[in-house]
Amino acid sequence: MKKAPLVAIPLILFSLLVVFLFKGLFSDPRELDSQVKDKTLPAFSLPDLMQPEVLYTPADFKGQVTILNVWGVWCVTCAVEMPYLTQLRKEHNVRIVGLYFDQDLDPDFGTKTLSRVQQEVVDMLSRYGNPYAFNIFDVYRDTSLDLGVTGAPEHFVIDRQGIIRMHHIGDINERVWNNKIGPLYTKLVAQQGLEQANEDRTNNDASDRGSK
Repeated sequence: MKKAPLVAIPLILFSLLVVFLFKGLFSDPRELDSQVKDKTLPAFSLPDLMQPEVLYTPADFKGQVTILNVWGVWCVTCAVEMPYLTQLRKEHNVRIVGLYFDQDLDPDFGTKTLSRVQQEVVDMLSRYGNPYAFNIFDVYRDTSLDLGVTGAPEHFVIDRQGIIRMHHIGDINERVWNNKIGPLYTKLVAQQGLEQANEDRTNNDASDRGSK
């Protein structure tokens, strides 16, 4: 009778393993909690891909709801989603900023000149559409790592305060936009309008008091 608990241990461990594997089998890796959700953008100072003398920081995301899209010309899925992203920008005025990195600039993968990268980007955007307000060049992928990026495409929905409200792994298509990202983006844009109106009203009241 005393050996009964010992005999049961392998059965308990096996049952726990089955539950763990079953959960992993039916879970969607794109739905995993992001470590950066509800946090401000990590600090960075990175150049514009096409105009390296122009530098961007998290301050460039303040004041307007933005979707930050991690992509590269080497990413097949990025090319697939690009026409739809372009449609979102043109038809719905969605602000999309690219965070670009190129594998071939990494010493582990080979070498490529900046001018060649720029030409490849121009060619791809000419072929599939250009959804971007601008492209940030994540030269050494440091910012992508800080954001917890594991590949491309990945997307971060950022509110007007520069806080990340959603991290989506994978492409954005019509279904994903309508069911997941679009409702949040629309909500944040509405909040942005209200907050901006309140700020304008406060500034006008202060100006009126100062003129009296």
